[in-house]
Amino acid sequence: MNRVRTFAPGLALAALLATVAMPFGKALPMIGAPVLALAAGAVAGMVLRRRDATGATFGPGLDVARQRLLGAAIVLLGLGLPLGSVMSVGKETAVVLLGTLLVGAVAAFFVGRMLAVDRESATLVAVGTTICGASAIAAATAVLRPDKQRVAYALGTIFVFNVAAVLVYPPLGRALGLSQEAFGLWVGTAINDTSSVLAAGVIFGAGAAHFAVIVKLVRSLAIVPLCIGLHVGRRRLAAETGAPAGSLRQVFPLFVVLFLAASIIAGLGILPGAVTAPLATTSGWLIAAVLAAIGTSLSVERLRSAGVRPLVLGGALGLILGIASLGLMYLTGWC
Repeated sequence: MNRVRTFAPGLALAALLATVAMPFGKALPMIGAPVLALAAGAVAGMVLRRRDATGATFGPGLDVARQRLLGAAIVLLGLGLPLGSVMSVGKETAVVLLGTLLVGAVAAFFVGRMLAVDRESATLVAVGTTICGASAIAAATAVLRPDKQRVAYALGTIFVFNVAAVLVYPPLGRALGLSQEAFGLWVGTAINDTSSVLAAGVIFGAGAAHFAVIVKLVRSLAIVPLCIGLHVGRRRLAAETGAPAGSLRQVFPLFVVLFLAASIIAGLGILPGAVTAPLATTSGWLIAAVLAAIGTSLSVERLRSAGVRPLVLGGALGLILGIASLGLMYLTGWC
């Protein structure tokens, strides 16, 4: 009973903010529920710091929301990524998809070093920009457990450029004379967050929106090797510094294995649509709750101390991905 009383206020706050953010996210798809939950959490955090400076009332529950809900959300996300149903699109777009991921990874490494961005911030901004926005940052956070201020900053960076992309890409696509499928491929590989990909596609046309979402789902599967790679990197760093290397379970974390299993189940068509639709909604709600909890830790003073370099990194990577994707599309005959 004491544990319930300890965690209940913070968990209830995260749940409330996520519940409020969900309908507004549908009404404002260019922003999305995760980012709205993050912003609501930031506002709530300012209020809480004035009334409860020690964080004794809401802090424990918010910590649980940040640390324990991520894995569940990511596993449920896998049920919306059926491996079999996207194989044909994956084969057709493989060069562009893999090429942009490779370019993004290389650019993140070199640009991050040029800007002298700390490793955690550079990793979070890079995975968010190159893979799938808030979901990839959430997955990386579950593996790396970085400073929560850096997580919030990375999410804010992703938000800024998602909004810019939704406004810029459709008129550029029309100016370039792209077809519906070509534009869908472009935004599906160049814009990171699913809600922003969908918003840009809808603005351009129904065909573009449909194709863009499928491409984005295929791109999101990179979460699996991302998490495994991050864990392997952590073990090597631990070996160099003399810290404990970690167990095999840490290299293949349970939520990653379950995420892959969920994708296979989705591809087999075992679960009916009446079940998968609510599960997908629940996954989005859990991610929003996590981001709301992260948002409560965000403060203007700490963001100022982080500087503008992570923001510059996010902008540079977004621009590089957009150009690289378009270039690969021209080379492979998509436009």
